[in-house]
Amino acid sequence: MKFFLIAGEVSGDQLGAALMAGLKILLPEARFCGVGGPLMQAQGMESLFPMDELSLMGIWEVLPKYRHLKRRIAQTAQAVTDAAPDALITIDSPDFCLRVARAARAINPDLCTIHYVAPSVWAWRPGRALKMAQVIDHVLAILPFEPPYMQAAGMSCDFVGHPVATAEIGGPDQAGLFRAAHGIAPDAPVVLCLPGSRNSEVQRLAGRFDEALMRLRDRVPEIRVVLPTVPGVAAMVRDMARRWPTSPIVVEEPDEKIAAFAAADLALAASGTVSLELAANRIPMVIGYDMAPLSRLVLKMLLRTDTVTLVNLVSDTRAVPEFLGSACQPGPLSHALQDVLEDMATRKAQLDAMDLTMDRLGKGGEAPGLRAARSVLGAVTAPRSR
Repeated sequence: MKFFLIAGEVSGDQLGAALMAGLKILLPEARFCGVGGPLMQAQGMESLFPMDELSLMGIWEVLPKYRHLKRRIAQTAQAVTDAAPDALITIDSPDFCLRVARAARAINPDLCTIHYVAPSVWAWRPGRALKMAQVIDHVLAILPFEPPYMQAAGMSCDFVGHPVATAEIGGPDQAGLFRAAHGIAPDAPVVLCLPGSRNSEVQRLAGRFDEALMRLRDRVPEIRVVLPTVPGVAAMVRDMARRWPTSPIVVEEPDEKIAAFAAADLALAASGTVSLELAANRIPMVIGYDMAPLSRLVLKMLLRTDTVTLVNLVSDTRAVPEFLGSACQPGPLSHALQDVLEDMATRKAQLDAMDLTMDRLGKGGEAPGLRAARSVLGAVTAPRSR
C-alpha cells in the first residue's frame, strides 16, 4: 500500500513518524510520500518541500504568505493525484491540510482521506467538524473525549492514544548529570522556559517570558533557567538568549532535552502539546499565550471553553494556571510561577492532575503509533459510501 502523508509542524512530524513506523510493522511493504519533517524523512519519506513553510498560526501570521501557501496547496493536491495513494493522511495543520484534501478529493472523489488529530471543536468553531466531514472519511483522535464530536459530524473516529504517554522520560541519574554538566547546584530550582515551536510564537512570547523569569529570579535568586528548543527556531532562540538577562542554558539535542526535563522543578510554557510533555515528566507549570491582535480578537469571540491547557481539559480540573491574550504579561506570570514553585498544595494539585491526564491518554497501553496504524488500515479497507 502507498500512503501520502502531510505534516506541517514539529508535533505533526512526530505523529507522522510514529504512524509510519507502526504501518511498517503491520505492513512491511508500505510506501510513503508527501510533506514531512526530519523524523518522517528518517522513516522513508522524501518531502515534497520543506515542512517549515507550513509552520504558521493565526490569521495575521498567515496573511503575508497566503499566495505562496495557495500555490503549495495546489502543488500538493496535484502530487496526491499523481501518486495515486491508497489513502491521504493529513496530520494536524488543518488550514493547509484540509484544503489539500478538498482539492485532491475534487480530482478523485474516491480517494480515502484520513485526518490525524481532531480539530478542537470542543473549544471553538464547532462547525468545523461538519465542514471537515465533507472531505475526510476517518479521524485519528489523540484526546479521549473527541470521538463523539467527530462521529456526530458523520466521520468515523478512533481514539488512538497520545504519543506523550509513551515518550521516553529521564530519570534521577540523567538529572544529576545535567546539573553537573552545567554547574547547577543540587538544590537550585531549575525552571524551563518554553516559548513555542513556531517563529511567530517565539517572537511574541520570548521577551515576556524572559522578563517574567527575571522578576522571579529577583525574588528567588538561586533559580537557573533552561531553554529547550527545536530545530525550526533554534537559531532565533539562541540569538535571543544571548541578550536575555536571565542568561538561560539553551539545549537542542534530544538526549539533553530529556535530561533537562528530568532536572526541572518548574516550567513557563506556551499553550499547546508541550503542557502534556511537562505532565509526562511531572513538572508543575504556568501557561502563557498570545497572538497577533486580530487573531486574538477572533479567538476571544469564538472560544467555547474557560481553559485551553490540555492538562486541565483531559483531567477535567483547572490545576494549571494560564494567562492568555492581554493577560499574558510578565508580572502575573512571575507571581504564578513563584506560587507554583513554593506552595506545596498547588504543586500537589498539579501533579495529581498530570497523573490522571497520563492515565487517560493511554499510559501503559499499546504505542499510539501502532494503534493509529491499525486504525488507518481499518479505515482503508472499510467499505465507504458517499
